[in-house]
Amino acid sequence: MAKKRVYGGEDQRILARVSESAIVQRAKSVAADTKFVAKKLLYSTGRKAWYVGTTFIVLAVPLIIAMDREAQLNELEMQQANILGASPAPPSFK
Repeated sequence: MAKKRVYGGEDQRILARVSESAIVQRAKSVAADTKFVAKKLLYSTGRKAWYVGTTFIVLAVPLIIAMDREAQLNELEMQQANILGASPAPPSFK
């Protein structure tokens, strides 16, 4: 018959010796350091993303809106010139 494994006794002593080994302790230390660095990196990346997003909203969005209005105004002038029969003026770059 197969021998039943009893948890405790020799199995626990082996597990205790393995968990106290230098390799396991070093692996735990590396894992803790990796977790710390990843957390810091994630936090700083989030802050930088916030800065970039806010700057885009404050600076780029109004510029895009102004450029869109200018394009609509130019298109309206072209349509009016076509209706009146005048040759359209070349686009001016201000």
